[in-house]
Amino acid sequence: MAAPFTSLEAQWIIQFNAPFILENHTLVINESHIVDILPTADARQKYPTNIIVELQEHALVPGFINTHNHAAMTLFRGMADDLPLMTWLNDHIWPAEGKWVQEEFVKDGTKLAIAEMLLSGTTTFSDMYFFPEAAAKVVEDAGIKAQLCTPIMEFPTAWGSGPDEYIKKTEQLLEQYKAHPRITIAAGPHAPYTVSDETFVKCIKLKDKYNCKLQVHLHETQFEVDESVKQHQMTPIDRLNKLGVLDNDTQCVHMTSLTDANITSISESGAHIIHCPESNLKLASGLSPINKAQHANINIALGTDGAASNNDLDMLSEARSAAFLAKAVSSDATALSAIEALKAATINGAKALGIDEKTGSLETGKLADIIAIDLSPLHCQPVYDPISQIIYASRSDQITNVWSEGQRLVENRKLTKMNTAEIINQAKAWASKIKEANK
Repeated sequence: MAAPFTSLEAQWIIQFNAPFILENHTLVINESHIVDILPTADARQKYPTNIIVELQEHALVPGFINTHNHAAMTLFRGMADDLPLMTWLNDHIWPAEGKWVQEEFVKDGTKLAIAEMLLSGTTTFSDMYFFPEAAAKVVEDAGIKAQLCTPIMEFPTAWGSGPDEYIKKTEQLLEQYKAHPRITIAAGPHAPYTVSDETFVKCIKLKDKYNCKLQVHLHETQFEVDESVKQHQMTPIDRLNKLGVLDNDTQCVHMTSLTDANITSISESGAHIIHCPESNLKLASGLSPINKAQHANINIALGTDGAASNNDLDMLSEARSAAFLAKAVSSDATALSAIEALKAATINGAKALGIDEKTGSLETGKLADIIAIDLSPLHCQPVYDPISQIIYASRSDQITNVWSEGQRLVENRKLTKMNTAEIINQAKAWASKIKEANK
């Protein structure tokens, strides 16, 4: 028996081809894909037997794509706040990871992260953390999509003895998940200050062999740039460009402290910028010149970074912060408009991950990765432009329903496949254990 069609009847559907806003339209799902978008009156005639989900005063937008996260670090949320990046890393996060991170920690932390992301509209995320094999199992059960970036660096961690073992494990995961419909594996050389030239070259060979993506923290602070100039007589971007790291398969995370020459190098390479405005602001890491990067035709996607430095995984908030920050940094109120911010949180993330033919926009033939945002609350009235209201006035608790590949994973603000109470209890248990050990 054929699967029933589902009609989502909405007041507004937001698309990225003119007209951007469709009013009183219906989006039709069959199994995992969008099969039609048409006026609601026509849909009721064409699909009289469909399951109907009425979403009056709602806008439908693509599921958010969080292109940089350290999901399991939700269990370190609030542990070391109000500290600069290197103090935060060296004195707090790395010691805590050395003591606590193992498969069970990653499994429970990733569950907490995915639950939070789904409730705030994320249907695809990119993760860079230890024990990605444990995270993969959680992703499979939860119904979300993920790019899992394997952490690669020069020193030993709980996940391996050094770069050769990390690369070997990456290759094993690339083989294991090469045909998985919702999980992709990417190489994740951590940063220029933790990865040698030799290891970067090995990552390039891995990327070329498996046609996978590569994600790297890059130009995260001015200190990183200055140290690179002292040690290598060139900026981190110049160094990676010389090594051949930067191309259309490379995702460059943070990207503050950029010169015009750096921006030109990224533009010419085809690499993507993964902008994490709230984490950059909180750690005082620096400001990314997003307006200049856009004018250089660089693809700008958004990530939250981990909850230990943000401290949430809310992509709607991230999009608003990105828009405001782009305007302030460039002294240009037209920088990163509402529609551009929404694209950065959706289709641009899909482009960076190489999945834009499948998801990232609401189009027939694409996967049904959809979120419904209720624009009826008082603080969203009146609605002149639903896109502006989504980016500048809405909150993530207005996201009432979330579909990933046609599966409704959030229904009327409730997770359908995950046990919220159990996830909260697990997080509290980890916090008790960590606090007790720190006494």
